[in-house]
Amino acid sequence: MRERSEQLVPLARRDELVVRELPDEVLIYDLTRHKAHCLNQASALVWKHCDGKMTVAELKRLLEREFATPVDMDVVWLALNQLRRFHLLEEGGRTFGMMKVSRRDLVRKYLPAALVLPLILSIPAPTVAQTGSTPCGAEDAPCGNPGDLPCCPGLDCGDGFCFPIPPP
Repeated sequence: MRERSEQLVPLARRDELVVRELPDEVLIYDLTRHKAHCLNQASALVWKHCDGKMTVAELKRLLEREFATPVDMDVVWLALNQLRRFHLLEEGGRTFGMMKVSRRDLVRKYLPAALVLPLILSIPAPTVAQTGSTPCGAEDAPCGNPGDLPCCPGLDCGDGFCFPIPPP
């Protein structure tokens, strides 16, 4: 079972996500679930290479090359399980859920290499009501029709679009 599972080819979800790559992490905002995720280098590397062609075993070798240290297959499974739990992988492979790995167990087992462990921090994004602000149309947003947002402060509606109010 273990060898067969290493030949699985996970596929990262790309739709309805806003992705920002930073030097040591990747920030992902899920437009469907309204949650923000921060992937450390290890989890980001795994997510970026889940192209539906690279196997789990190849992901392991990629992590080993990137971090210049031996990586246990459990590290890859931890990353994949986290990515799946936060809906950052395409659904379809039931086997991913069967490969359970605990980050706590891995830290105990591989304390010297703990920095390589994949980590994803996730927070729900506030709704408009929670921010205390009223939604409004930005510059060039449609306005004046039923269902359109009112123009934001400093903007006026003309010709069906919000535009900056000229100074007096």
